[in-house]
Amino acid sequence: MTRKPMTKTQLVAALAEQAELDKAAASRALEALTRIVTEEVASGGQVTLPGLGKFACRDRPERMVRNPATGEQMKKPADRVAKVTIAKQLKDVINA
Repeated sequence: MTRKPMTKTQLVAALAEQAELDKAAASRALEALTRIVTEEVASGGQVTLPGLGKFACRDRPERMVRNPATGEQMKKPADRVAKVTIAKQLKDVINA
């Protein structure tokens, strides 16, 4: 059975409990981490969170795509996408 994703409020509460912080400090820490990772990846860098994975940005070339509703082929311009590579440690915990 699939569980519902953890909400930001639940994550802040868990972070506060684990790090023995108040919820306001845990919320600020989470917001700061989010901002740091976002800015670094958006500027083309990479961020590794030990035990979790690596966040990076990669370029995708221009390509032909198909509209599933109409079947029409169209050219999609080059763009950038976020890429997350899961750490081996996390994979091992999940598959244990």
